[in-house]
Amino acid sequence: MTTVQPGGDSDEPDGVFVKICGITTEADALLAVGMGASAVGFIFAPSPRQMAPAAVADIVKRLPHETVTVGVFRDESPSRVVEIANQIGLRAVQLHGMESIEDTQMIARRVNWTIKAFPAGHRNIDRFPEYGAQFLLIDGSNPGSGELFDWRLAEGVVDPNRLIVSGGLRPENVGAAIAHLHPWGVDVASGVESSPGVKDPAKLHDFMAAVHAASTDLARSNDSWPGPDPRSSVDGRPPGAAPDVFDWQND
Repeated sequence: MTTVQPGGDSDEPDGVFVKICGITTEADALLAVGMGASAVGFIFAPSPRQMAPAAVADIVKRLPHETVTVGVFRDESPSRVVEIANQIGLRAVQLHGMESIEDTQMIARRVNWTIKAFPAGHRNIDRFPEYGAQFLLIDGSNPGSGELFDWRLAEGVVDPNRLIVSGGLRPENVGAAIAHLHPWGVDVASGVESSPGVKDPAKLHDFMAAVHAASTDLARSNDSWPGPDPRSSVDGRPPGAAPDVFDWQND
């Protein structure tokens, strides 16, 4: 499993970080982790996959300690984001709305680490260094729809070791996305589901296999891409992130 624990003595690349988002049950969370996912995401914004904090707390406490648990929020008050994350014991938060620079910085100072998401091509990508988040997630305009965006829009927007790619990923195309963008991580929800909020074991297996194969090929063919460095992404707090509106109700 790829983790974001600091340290480690292995000479092998850590591989691409994988977040399985839209988890709604303990069984699916354990399935994702068992398949090798680095992280599981729980959506607190309006969505067919929306979860209540108390239900997520029950799931989180049953997961292996090394699992990265991520709460996904949209335009929630900063104090509420921090309260939920710390009460549940989430290891990361993901912001999908119009959060201001000040609000994002406030959240990032009070949680373990922060992902700021916005659509490919958004004008605020240029302001990424101002927001204080560790990672930039680039998505399509309609998260959960299974729609791909033009990967060229994510080229060179940020250091690849801070880039997470989402939007329409599935077993058949995730390898190509990794080969094209060399991201730190990938994020998937609908691409590994049988229905909204219900993960499909076969799709999960195939997705993880495709990520592993693409990570291995990339490491072999590109000496300058050693894989994600967990020490630089978790212990340190590099700047980052920018806002946008995502409509979770349409996924």
